[in-house]
Amino acid sequence: MKLNMNNKLIIGLPAMLMVILISCEKKYQSPGTYENDLFAQERQEGKAYIMNKDECFDGSELVLESSDVKLADSSKGRGKSFYLYKVKSGKVLKTVRDSTVDMPMLFLSQYKLKIKNSDSMYVYLKKLEGYRFIAKDRNLKYQWLKAAPVYSVKADK
Repeated sequence: MKLNMNNKLIIGLPAMLMVILISCEKKYQSPGTYENDLFAQERQEGKAYIMNKDECFDGSELVLESSDVKLADSSKGRGKSFYLYKVKSGKVLKTVRDSTVDMPMLFLSQYKLKIKNSDSMYVYLKKLEGYRFIAKDRNLKYQWLKAAPVYSVKADK
């Protein structure tokens, strides 16, 4: 009788263990089914933020009014592309670092600006970050404020 009970236990225990393991199998669900987007209403994909004139003025370290802004040089190819603009003359509206600004001056922009040749425009600049070799070579101190568009003076007055 003891031998019969041991045989049943030896055969029944692995079978019972297999049934339990198969019944507890977890189905794989992708992580996307668990996520909950808390900011779904606030997301605006495909739209870049553009500053208004007051935000540009407040966020800039140097603001110029000039009708003489020209593309001086550009770099495309290896690395990040950038554009150098030359301001030959202009009126200083705001300055944080320098009391006087030497004209003509160069500034850097990471994207090409849509400049109309006939209009006077506002130039919103901040301190140059990075680009140390080109800054030393071309005596650059400023770069275009990133989210600032080109605002003409004529539209403001």
